[in-house]
Amino acid sequence: MGKPERTPVVKRAGRITVLVAFVALAATGCSGDEVLRFGWPVGVTPQADQMRNLWTWTVIAALVVGVIVWGLIFWTATFHRKKKNATAEGPQDLPRQFQYNIPLEIFTVVVPTIMVCVLFFFTATTENQVLDKKPDPDVTVDVVAFQWNWEFKYDDANAKRPDGSQVSTVGSSGEIPLLVLPTNRTIEYRLRSTDVIHSFWVPEFHFKRDVMPDPEKNNQDNSFQNSIDREGSFVGRCAELCGTYHSVMNFEVRALSPDKYDQYLKLRTQNNPKTGVPNTASEALSEMNCGELCSPYAVTTKPFNTDRTARTASN
Repeated sequence: MGKPERTPVVKRAGRITVLVAFVALAATGCSGDEVLRFGWPVGVTPQADQMRNLWTWTVIAALVVGVIVWGLIFWTATFHRKKKNATAEGPQDLPRQFQYNIPLEIFTVVVPTIMVCVLFFFTATTENQVLDKKPDPDVTVDVVAFQWNWEFKYDDANAKRPDGSQVSTVGSSGEIPLLVLPTNRTIEYRLRSTDVIHSFWVPEFHFKRDVMPDPEKNNQDNSFQNSIDREGSFVGRCAELCGTYHSVMNFEVRALSPDKYDQYLKLRTQNNPKTGVPNTASEALSEMNCGELCSPYAVTTKPFNTDRTARTASN
């Protein structure tokens, strides 16, 4: 009998693989952009997009290497299970030995080294872009963390109250603090803690940074910059275990268009005629009356009841 033809088997396996991949892709109903995210969540800053690009190309490179390795494994397992001279009466010959193949050994060392260097280069480049700071940001916010809430101070010339103090928002156990920011402007966040180590994290920023007491003494870079691409409400959290109510140490970023933000900040510098003191964040947003974006209270999270007697085993 003649030797069976292998080429049709390979072609058939290739067609099946392509068909399965196409059906799997079509069944997800995902757009090309969603597919290329490879599970990376949607961000709202240019810095988040830069990190997503690094993630996409890293996964593509890993898949290319994986496909080559999987293909070699499949080929070996399928078509090299028996040697030509193997018989029932005698043992098989040893496979061809490659331990002294200098070109092959150089290849297996040089190629992985080049891959690691390329990955390191693009990782370092992306990190530098994400951490880059402009000398004159449009908005500067002092973020002060404390057990177990936040204070936001606007350190700008146009953010002064009638008494000369800076506009600020302080959270409490009964009200989630709102950090109102403009879109399409460069924002600098300066982080500081009054007690233990906290962490400033907004998931949609794809960025978090520890908030330390006395960051200068700890030799910590306690500031970073970004800009927000679109309007919306985004929950913020403490991502560092900081004590009893760490899990509910939340805040909300409210991103408004530049004109709305300027209106908000102007209202924050004016006295409320009903109270005789400067407008709070909720009062200023209520005065603006621009729909859900101007909701006076947080819409992405809610206050936590600190009364421990309200949470018992019987209830």
